[in-house]
Amino acid sequence: MVTNTSGKKKTAIARATVRDGDGRVRIDSRPVELVEPELARLKMLEPFRIADDVRDGVDIEVSVQGGGISGQADAVRTAIARGLVQHTGDAELRDAYMEFDRSLLVNDVRQSEPKKWGGPGARARYQKSYR
Repeated sequence: MVTNTSGKKKTAIARATVRDGDGRVRIDSRPVELVEPELARLKMLEPFRIADDVRDGVDIEVSVQGGGISGQADAVRTAIARGLVQHTGDAELRDAYMEFDRSLLVNDVRQSEPKKWGGPGARARYQKSYR
């Protein structure tokens, strides 16, 4: 059985394919163990901390584009967690993920606010002086 899922964070989009296998996790055709920096790797592997026994029975292939390192790591972790829940069909696993961190299964929809005229950023304005 093959399951396709996706995860989003800011402008990063990750698409994961989960199929029966022997525990291989690949991010953009590279083993997850080679992902740098280490913080991003740990974030990507968070779903397996809760579902330790599930990893040995599945192969996961993730492609990710857009965003930066941290946004991509969050998108990948959401895609992996969703894929595992869908592939196993386990309600207990779903509840465990929701209890640990809701963003494992639900996309974070927050986006950065666009810059506007009259200032250096989205909300900040240029200063003015009168005297």
